[in-house]
Amino acid sequence: MSTLIFSLFIFVLACFIGFELISKVPPTLHTPLMSGANAISGITIVGALIVAGHSGVDSQLSQIIGFVAIIFASINVVGGFMVTDRMLEMFKKKGDEK
Repeated sequence: MSTLIFSLFIFVLACFIGFELISKVPPTLHTPLMSGANAISGITIVGALIVAGHSGVDSQLSQIIGFVAIIFASINVVGGFMVTDRMLEMFKKKGDEK
């Protein structure tokens, strides 16, 4: 029971700190930060693959949680790359079209 309370405390603390950090970032830096977050989401996908492939006592639960984590991290990676591509399109000159 104390492990659950400690885990919830860490989760709430991480949410609070993340919100405070993101709210202090100027809007002009949000897109470059999102581009950098793609690498972190890639690491999340690797971790989720490990969790989804884990065979243990609660293997079905870990597979479900791992699968959901893979889906959410993949959405984050694809969305981040789309935003990065859109940002890079803004910096192209009008005559540099493909």
